[in-house]
Amino acid sequence: MTERPAAHTGEPVTVTIARRPAPGREAEFEDWATRLTGAAAGFKGFLGAGLLRPATVGQDWHVVYRFDSPEHLAAWEQSDVRTTLLAAGEDLMRTTGEHRVTGLETWFALPGRTAPAPPRWKMFAVSAVAIYSLSLVLNLLLGHMLAPLPLPVRLAPVSGSVTALMTWLVMPLLAQLLEGWLFAPPRSVRRAGQLRH
Repeated sequence: MTERPAAHTGEPVTVTIARRPAPGREAEFEDWATRLTGAAAGFKGFLGAGLLRPATVGQDWHVVYRFDSPEHLAAWEQSDVRTTLLAAGEDLMRTTGEHRVTGLETWFALPGRTAPAPPRWKMFAVSAVAIYSLSLVLNLLLGHMLAPLPLPVRLAPVSGSVTALMTWLVMPLLAQLLEGWLFAPPRSVRRAGQLRH
């Protein structure tokens, strides 16, 4: 399968690639995948990676990695290092799928899930409530210490903390907790399915 570079949006990009190891070579595949993500970690803009094992033998494994921009992702994907490692892994696995999300969608990306992002109104609602709550709590905790400072200086630690907490803690938790609601099919689709049965 050909992997396409993401559009140049200047936003973080999360990539999930499904790979099926050759039967009996799962341990070799895991070592190879670890080398691949380790090599990616040496590239500019790398934000993290993970390898998700399937529940049963013979199913797809999922490699998830994230870069801070499509440009940095493209630099990794077009690198000689990656090309060499992919060639070395050709007899260990085959790629069965790929999914990419950028911008706000990255907050709602769940490991191993390749479904489309939730509707924008749901992403907005969850993000708005989370950002408001974090901003309120941080202002209550830090407001008295930051009060003497000019407004642009006061905003910096609060906005930076909110962004970091949203990206690495709050949104991954909320996306998992609200998965059933976020990714539920529209009522019209559910009704059509009930009518067919």
